[in-house]
Amino acid sequence: MTHRVVFLGAAEADLKEIRRYIVARFNQTTWSETYSKLKQTIRNLSDFPLSGLNVDEIRDLNMTQFRQAISGANRVIYEVRDETIYIHVICDTRKDLVSLLHSRLLRSG
Repeated sequence: MTHRVVFLGAAEADLKEIRRYIVARFNQTTWSETYSKLKQTIRNLSDFPLSGLNVDEIRDLNMTQFRQAISGANRVIYEVRDETIYIHVICDTRKDLVSLLHSRLLRSG
């Protein structure tokens, strides 16, 4: 059963930021390869939504509904609700997720 995938606004902004960074630092070809890998990872999630691992950084907060999938040097943080997958965050695997989430909370408040 294929799940519907919804990109939340923050995840769309993440994708644009990653694109700007890769194109500026590397080139359009590198971005195309990265984007292709991300699309494949997300397609796989739509077929196998529970295949992602729990997110260590937020598991201690008892937020086990969030999972992550690794796509090259990026991670996709998502949540499965019924037949829908909500993409919350797309970020570099080296980025401090806790700091990223704190800054998002401060911006939204």
